[in-house]
Amino acid sequence: MTERVVLSPFDGREAGRVSVPSPAGVEAAVASAARAFETTKRLPTYRRAEILRAVAGAVAGKKESLARTIALEAGKPMKAARAEVDRAAGTFQAAAAVVETGTGTHFPLDVNAGSLGRWGVLRRFPLGPVCAITPFNFPLNLTAHKVAPALGVGAPVVQKPASQTPLSAVVLREIVLSAGWPEDAYAVLPVSGRDGETLVTDPRLPIVSFTGSAAVGWRLKELVPRKRVGLELGGNAGFVVHEDADLADAAARAATGGFLYAGQSCISVQRILVHRPAYAAFLEAFLAAVAKLKTGDPLDDAVDVGPMIAESEAVRAETWIREAVAGGAKLLAGGKRAGAVLEPTVLAETSRGMKVECQEVFAPVVTLSPYDAWDEALRRVNDSAFGLQAGIFTRDLGRIETAFETLEVGAVVVNDVPTWRADRMPYGGVKDSGTGREGPLYAMEEFTEPRLLVLRAP
Repeated sequence: MTERVVLSPFDGREAGRVSVPSPAGVEAAVASAARAFETTKRLPTYRRAEILRAVAGAVAGKKESLARTIALEAGKPMKAARAEVDRAAGTFQAAAAVVETGTGTHFPLDVNAGSLGRWGVLRRFPLGPVCAITPFNFPLNLTAHKVAPALGVGAPVVQKPASQTPLSAVVLREIVLSAGWPEDAYAVLPVSGRDGETLVTDPRLPIVSFTGSAAVGWRLKELVPRKRVGLELGGNAGFVVHEDADLADAAARAATGGFLYAGQSCISVQRILVHRPAYAAFLEAFLAAVAKLKTGDPLDDAVDVGPMIAESEAVRAETWIREAVAGGAKLLAGGKRAGAVLEPTVLAETSRGMKVECQEVFAPVVTLSPYDAWDEALRRVNDSAFGLQAGIFTRDLGRIETAFETLEVGAVVVNDVPTWRADRMPYGGVKDSGTGREGPLYAMEEFTEPRLLVLRAP
């Protein structure tokens, strides 16, 4: 086992240290999880709920220290980091509620004379230990979205956190073990991507829950076609604003949804489409809102936009911006970079083939385009390899219904940005955005299999 220093993406200061296990250590962790499953799958309902609620309380109680850890390792501004801690605590609470409510079903089977006197009970059983691979952008709450459902169904967890942000997961593991979860049933392994693939292919880990890039996620799924694989991947979310909308509200929400955590969210606002009659008024309000955003040190409570996860990522986004401008796009705001910090950037007059339009920019960059008809706007949102979430601003129920029936996404968010997410809701996408759904109830279904008990009256 070796020690690795984790550095802040903002200024390179030491955020913390983690122990990186050897191949023998990885093997021991997987073997322990497999053995621990014999214990965890038999934990009674009250005990699993009790542990989940204890974790929720402990996470909430460590709000400030956990937020600082997130800010240091991920470069997330403190105000957003605190919100992430709150959400993580809520995710464990939601999982406890699902456990206590139950997901079983009782139903009659005597629907014809041949099945007289029979009835059934459908119950879900955990498949086994979960291989959880988590990203850098929500190092605590997206870990919670895999760990809480696993604890809820009685499944051990072997987690590979993102290389840049392992500290939050390490702290969460300590909290989970202190709440009474068996030590062998939760391992955090800050190993390389290659070692992560070894975990994915290990037959003792029958479930793979991955959040990250589309390229990596689909490759992992190809490696294990017979496993239960959940993929929460990327997006380039569309946001449509019609002339009947509250334009001031839409502009303010777009500024938050496009630049929160430097745009490093798979549901960050990327492509803004505005009805032409409202375009000028929206543009004025939006640029005014963007101008108020403060960039800088994520530990500064006043900062809205901190660094990207690495300077190389900021350079990549800056290059995409320059390519767009060279191709005819108009730079309306931002575009400047200082180290890993990229200014909130707004581009207009972009074209379909530009990377800032057709790929996931994953940076504080949005494009702004007018449209003439509602159907045209919906077609442009769908003109994407991704389909995670979309946001629409309109007061017209008919347009809302058309959007819901037309948009090829996992969720349509009405009168808010696609960046909005409640941790209890079924969350996931279609097309290159992945497969499966997260949210405690839905993840528990992914981590289990139904088994039917058929009873015949004597």
